Amino acid sequence: MKTLTKSKGTKMGRVLTAIKAENLEDLFAVKRGLIRPADVRSVRVKEALVDTGATTLSLPTRLIKELGLDFKYHRFTETPAGLLKVKVFSPVRLSVQDRECVVDVAELTNTRAPALVGQIPLELMDFVVDPRQGKITGNPAHGGKWMMEHY
Repeated sequence: MKTLTKSKGTKMGRVLTAIKAENLEDLFAVKRGLIRPADVRSVRVKEALVDTGATTLSLPTRLIKELGLDFKYHRFTETPAGLLKVKVFSPVRLSVQDRECVVDVAELTNTRAPALVGQIPLELMDFVVDPRQGKITGNPAHGGKWMMEHY
């Protein structure tokens, strides 16, 4: 997948990226031979907002429904509007560029809200944000390669 850079009308420092989210349970069902790979529910978002102030992957309600995700639990979140209770749904396989991770999905009930890629998926995929260039890149501390740290 290609990372999108600043587009016309985009504010300085706003970082957008293309993402793909796949229903993890569907992927397991393919592995068990219960469904075909073509039947895996997935969504693509051309311009997801990279938000290091967010914790996890957050998707609008309509995309959660399209993915067929199951509700897991409620969690509180800090927002500019104050403390809010949000729904957290079953995990997806999130793909960005040529990297992927498995992450739970928080619900965004605001119908105008963009998909948000938060700090945890960025860490899992070893990306850093370059706000000047309006993109995410492989961690330069790892030579841009996809790595983990165990120390």
